[in-house]
Amino acid sequence: MAQAVALLPEWLPHQRWLSGRLPVSRVRVASATLLREDEPRVWHLLVEVHRNDHSDVYQVPLAIHREFQPRLEHVQLGQVDAGHVYDALHDKIATQEILRHFLDGGGTIGDLTFHSDAGADIPIGESALAMPVEQSNTSLAYGDVALLKVFRRLQPGLNPDVEVHAALTQAGSGYIAPLLGWIDGHWTDTEGGRQEASLAMLQAYLTTASDGWALAAASVRDLYAEGDLHADEVGGDFAAEAHRLGEATAHVHKAMAEVLPTGSFGRADLNAKADLMLEQLDRAVTVVPELEPYLPALRQQMDILREVERPVFTQRVHGDYHLGQVLRTVLGWKLVDFEGEPARPLAERTALDSPLRDVAGMLRSFDYAARYLLITDYDYDHPAYEQISYRASEWADRNRDAFCAGYADGGARDPREDAVLLNAYEIDKAVYEVVYEARYRPSWLPIPLAAVERLAHTISK
Repeated sequence: MAQAVALLPEWLPHQRWLSGRLPVSRVRVASATLLREDEPRVWHLLVEVHRNDHSDVYQVPLAIHREFQPRLEHVQLGQVDAGHVYDALHDKIATQEILRHFLDGGGTIGDLTFHSDAGADIPIGESALAMPVEQSNTSLAYGDVALLKVFRRLQPGLNPDVEVHAALTQAGSGYIAPLLGWIDGHWTDTEGGRQEASLAMLQAYLTTASDGWALAAASVRDLYAEGDLHADEVGGDFAAEAHRLGEATAHVHKAMAEVLPTGSFGRADLNAKADLMLEQLDRAVTVVPELEPYLPALRQQMDILREVERPVFTQRVHGDYHLGQVLRTVLGWKLVDFEGEPARPLAERTALDSPLRDVAGMLRSFDYAARYLLITDYDYDHPAYEQISYRASEWADRNRDAFCAGYADGGARDPREDAVLLNAYEIDKAVYEVVYEARYRPSWLPIPLAAVERLAHTISK
C-alpha cells in the first residue's frame, strides 16, 4: 500500500476535484480500510494532502489489479509491485463492492459505516458508470436505479447534502430524489484526534431528467433565432416552467422549515449581514475596478438593510441555487445538490439564512441563461447585437417574474414584496460573480457587470 500512496502526489494535481492549483508536497494516510481482498484488491483511503502550509483531507478509493486493464488506463495512477493501481470509482468490480455494503441496513467495515433503510432498493448487479463531469465530487450511476455521490474533499461533520436529503425523504417530499443510504467515515488527524465526516450518499436515480440550465438555454436559443419576436411569442417560451420551478422551490423551502431548524434575523444580525456584504463589495473593487462607478448606489442598498424593522425569518437553505441544480422530470421539477458551495466552511453552509438567498441565486441564473450566448456567439459589432441584447433582457425579466409568481403560488411570500432584502442578496451574488468571472472566465465578465449596472440604476431611482 505504501507504494500506491507514493503515486498520489503526482496524480492528485491532475484531478478536477482537487481544490486549488498548488503542487502537492506530501500525502499522509489518515485512514485505510481494505474493502476487498480478492482480485482486484480494493482499498478505501482517506488521505491528508499537504500543499505549502495548507492541508485538506480527501477520499481516494484505489483498486489494484495484477494485470494491466486497458479500459481503466485513463484513471491509472501507476504500477507497483502488487500490480496496476487505478481510481476505484471507475472500476466496476470495486463499485459493486461499495454498493454491497449497503445491503440489509448497512454495517461497519474498518473506518467506514454504511447506513440504509432495511427495505431500501439497493441495485446490486447494476453496473456503475462514473458521470463524465466531475467537479468537487464524483457521482456513480448504477443503471437508472441509483446514484452514489462521493464527496472527495472532506470537512468534519455531517454533510448538508446528506442531512437535508435525509430530512426531506423522511418528510415525504416529492421534489427531491429520495435518499437510499449514506456512508460515514472517521480518521486520525495529525495530532492524534478522531475526526468524522460524511463520505457519500446513495439516492434514487431521476430518470427522464433534463437539466434546468439546458432547458433554459434551449429556450434562449429559440428566442435568438427569432430575433424579431418577443419572449412570449417564441415556441420555446420558458415562463411556464419558470413558474412551476418557483412553486417547487417554495414547497421545498416550506418542507425544510418544517423538519430542520429555523430562526430569525434581528437588527444586530441584519447589521452584521450588511457589514459582510460591504466587505465583499470593497474587496471586489480591488479585483475589478469596473465596479467603482456603482459603489455609491450599491453601498446605499446594503445600508438599507439596517433600516429593516421587522425580524427576517431564517431557515436552512440550498445555498448554491441555480438552474444547474434543478432537474425537470416527467413528474415535475426536482431539486438536487443541497451541499452548498463546497469550498466554504461547513458552518457557513449549514447556517440559517433567509430563503430569499436561494431566490436571488435563481434570479441571477436566469440572467446568465439569457445572456451567455451573447458572450459566446456574438460580437459587439454584430448587426443584431443590440436587438438580441434587448430580447435577452426581456427573456430574463419574464422568467424572473414567472419564478417569483410561482414561488408565491407555492404558498410562500412573494419575493418581490421584500425588495430591499431581495435586492441586497442579488447584489451580493452579482458581486461574487464579478470576481469569479474576472479571475477564471474573463470573457463572461460582462454578464454580472451588466447586472450590477441594472441593480445600481434601479436603486438610484
